[in-house]
Amino acid sequence: MKSPRTLLLLLCLFPAASAATKPKVVTFGRWMPVKYYAGPDETTALELKIRPLLVNNEIKEYTIGESHEVSERIFVVRQASRLNDALPDEPKATARWRWHPGGWLMVDRSTAHITKLSLPNYDAFYSNASWYRDLVAYCGISDNGTRLYAMVAQIGRRKAVLQKALGAPAGGDLPDSECGEPQWQRQPTRVTFAPNGKDKVSFSIRSFAEEIPVDNSGDDDPGASK
Repeated sequence: MKSPRTLLLLLCLFPAASAATKPKVVTFGRWMPVKYYAGPDETTALELKIRPLLVNNEIKEYTIGESHEVSERIFVVRQASRLNDALPDEPKATARWRWHPGGWLMVDRSTAHITKLSLPNYDAFYSNASWYRDLVAYCGISDNGTRLYAMVAQIGRRKAVLQKALGAPAGGDLPDSECGEPQWQRQPTRVTFAPNGKDKVSFSIRSFAEEIPVDNSGDDDPGASK
């Protein structure tokens, strides 16, 4: 027969054990309109619709656009971030928050783990991403803004599946280097790019059948990348 002290200890431990096994629920909040400033000089004011990414009703990230279902467990969605635009010599109490579209997040529903995806040559302002399965196609831009690339990346692979030069931006200006959203087709898997001022170009994509790593940590780590 258990002593009263043992029973008391078990009763104290039961709520902690229940809390530890509580499932994490990933949802989205309501859409909200905000302003952001686009262009090389960030002078063009545009409206950006954002919504929070919630884990058990707690805001973890802000996102833009629709999510893409990679599998029953994994989805991807674009991140939105708010940066302080105040200069160093301005009063510290005067924060100048500005919204910016960001890169892509991978979310595991089973663990609520959020991972920032590192996409080669992806530009948050000018790359127009198109997802198919665990593959994403977009026009990549070199660091100095002088070269365009047809890019296909895959979740789980560090090296791009496809990287083909598309030449210099039209007119030599970064804003003119935007591409339309790449178009996918299946059987066989092909993707077509339509860079502004250039002819369309298509590529066959080999299926690598990469398995997305299973994450068992259950902790949010926005700084992690694949």
